[in-house]
Parts: sequence; structure tokens; C-alpha cells
Amino acid sequence: MKRAGTLPSLGVMATKLTYVFDAYCGWCYGFGPVIRDFATGNAGRVELEIVSGGLFTGSRVAPLGSMPYVAAANARIAELTGAEFGPGYRELIADGRFEMDSTAAATGFAALRAAAPGRALELAEAMQQSFYFDGLSLSEASTYWRIAERQGLDADAVVTGFASADGRTAATHDFARSARLGVSSYPSLLLHTDAGVVRLGGPTSTAAQLTDAIDRHLALTVSE
Repeated sequence: MKRAGTLPSLGVMATKLTYVFDAYCGWCYGFGPVIRDFATGNAGRVELEIVSGGLFTGSRVAPLGSMPYVAAANARIAELTGAEFGPGYRELIADGRFEMDSTAAATGFAALRAAAPGRALELAEAMQQSFYFDGLSLSEASTYWRIAERQGLDADAVVTGFASADGRTAATHDFARSARLGVSSYPSLLLHTDAGVVRLGGPTSTAAQLTDAIDRHLALTVSE
């Protein structure tokens, strides 16, 4: 039986989408459950690539205490998405010295993704939970050991990947891919079409709204 609100597969190849997130992006944290529900609800008809963006790199790497807007932004994210910011993270905000480094986070994500490519979205969410709830640094090997252990992965391999040149290269490639796709804000869910990429929804979209959006685009493709 076809699920209400979705198109039949018609025997065609899976539709390609790219999800660009940054592990240190609060809006991505709030969006995490939505993109997970969307991916689950559309399993089998979409092929989802997960790519790290570079929100805090270079001169943008700075102490939380130098970002007075963060507390208000978090309150807004919680209000609109229901995201819960945990006690460990709130301690980091209160202390103010922690620096978010997206290059380190993207390297860690690349190491986790290499260990379980088919679970990249789940692992991205686990990273954000580790930071935004538990207050763990995404620049520390111990954080990736903990995530790997909890996810049933080879923790030694993940930590080795995090420390390796290959991990850093993979992070750089992710940043380059994000730039080629024209991503300037996070989260970004991109549908690949013959005419180029189309952004679906935004950080406050629901899974149902994203599904409706992809249905409309696929319906236009079929009609053409």
C-alpha cells in the first residue's frame, strides 16, 4: 500500500538529496529529529548524502563568551523546534571559554561516517546530542570514542580516523562540496534535479512538509 502523501516509486532510481549540516549549528540540532523522520518516512525512494559545513572556521573560531547572541538564539530554537539544551551544554554557555571549531567536528564526523556510512545521519545526530545536551567537546578524541562505543562501532578505528590526515582531508572535501552546492546557511536540505539543486524547506519545517515538497518536485518531473 502506498503511504499517503507520497508518490509511488514507479521503478525509478532513488531521488538524490544532500543534507548539509554543521555539528555546532543550533538550528541543525533542532532540525535533527525532523530530518531523521523525513529520511525514515522516505526510505527506499531517496538517497541522502550527509555533508559537514564550515560554520566556525578560521577567524570565526572564538569563545562562546564572545557570542552574546547565542542564549537568545537557543531560546528561539527551543521555542520553534522543541529542542532541549542539556545541563552540560548550559554549563559551557555559562563559563564562556569553550571554542566551537567546525573543522575538528567535521573531521570527527568523517571518522564516524567512514565507520558506518549507512548510518551517517544517525551519527550526525549523536554528535549534536553529545555537544548540545551533554556539553562534550567535538574537538576531543574521547568524545568520538564515547559516541562510537554507544553506537556499537569500532571505537579504536574511529579515534584513529579522527586523528588522521585522511580525516582532515575528508572534512576539507565536505567544506568544498558544501561551497560548490552554494550553501550559505545551515541546515540545508538540497534536492538534486536536472536543472540544478533545489532547497527543500528550512530549519522549522516538519517532516510532512519536506515530504510534500519533494512530492511536488517529483510530480513536476514525472509530468514533464
